[in-house]
Amino acid sequence: METDALTVGTLRELRATRPYPAVSLTMPTHRRQPDNAQDAVRLRNLLAEAERRIEHDPEASRRARMAIKTQLKAAAAEVDLRYSLDGLVMYATERDHQIWTLPRAVPERVVLSDSFLTRNLVAAKARARPYWVLTVAADRATLWGGSGQSLHPQDARGFPLEPDPVQWDPERQEQVGDHPSTFRDEETRRFLRSVDSALAVLLAADDRPLYLVGLPDAVALLKEVGTAADAAVAVVHKGGLANGPAPALLQELAPAQKEFAEREAERIGRRLVDARGRRIFAAGLDEVWESVCEGRAELVVVEEDFQRAVRLSDGHLTPVDGDAPEAGGFEEGIREDIVDELVETALDKGAEVRFVAPDSLVEHDRIAAVLRY
Repeated sequence: METDALTVGTLRELRATRPYPAVSLTMPTHRRQPDNAQDAVRLRNLLAEAERRIEHDPEASRRARMAIKTQLKAAAAEVDLRYSLDGLVMYATERDHQIWTLPRAVPERVVLSDSFLTRNLVAAKARARPYWVLTVAADRATLWGGSGQSLHPQDARGFPLEPDPVQWDPERQEQVGDHPSTFRDEETRRFLRSVDSALAVLLAADDRPLYLVGLPDAVALLKEVGTAADAAVAVVHKGGLANGPAPALLQELAPAQKEFAEREAERIGRRLVDARGRRIFAAGLDEVWESVCEGRAELVVVEEDFQRAVRLSDGHLTPVDGDAPEAGGFEEGIREDIVDELVETALDKGAEVRFVAPDSLVEHDRIAAVLRY
């Protein structure tokens, strides 16, 4: 699964307490040759490390050890490293397993606990800036889920939608012409009201930036009959894209996405400047970490691809110099993915998290926050 599938409900289920040991494996992967040649060897070594730790864990029963090893082997057999992204996350319990591919690198790690390690998934989804695309016409509404340049149709959440078949009244056709006006017809209005209702439920469950795509009449009527479409960050007046394909839809969306990204960057910049003037501002990893853990951060702004290994001691972060720790360094107090942990914690405490271009926060040590007080 990709991060686009990480909904609030899915995350809640992943974080649920499970019989010990619930195994989480994370490792960086590579999209292209020749770098991806090392991924298969790396995965075998990581699985061997997981089996070794399970086998020597006194808290794991013999039945659990055998069952989890079986699940890990099944998961490994399902992984196709030819189509890797930048990170791989694998979860396993006695009864099942899951595989997630991430669009960013993650540390190499094996963790045994009573729940799954989710910080890398949460941070990857936040960095990927997932969004919705609704293509709307008088006879079909299609939902697409996007993340970066990855876009997929959604055959769920009430979509795609089509109106019920209607038998036009011949007498009515004679009165208004050869064909009734589609966008004045009550059946079309009823259909678009159902689209608005489904869209409202979707955004309430998983609120992402929404792009509307359709002919001007279709978009105008959708907004007239309901309110959910008012949340759209941009409208693309283009018809004939209800069924994609995804590359064509992405091409039409590109200018709107660029404009929205520029607006967001300006909004974030203004908030940081205002926060500094009002002295409700934090900068640097340790200072932002402290404010996030205390629940004082309202907005956390992080440079894209910012990562740093640290040692956590007495609530403060100390950078770790030299080589990255070995897999399992988490248990020794090393946090290779402290930025991911910070992002997940910030989101859990209700903060807004936004990512900005590399080197745009150099003077603040790559990370800053607007505080609530």
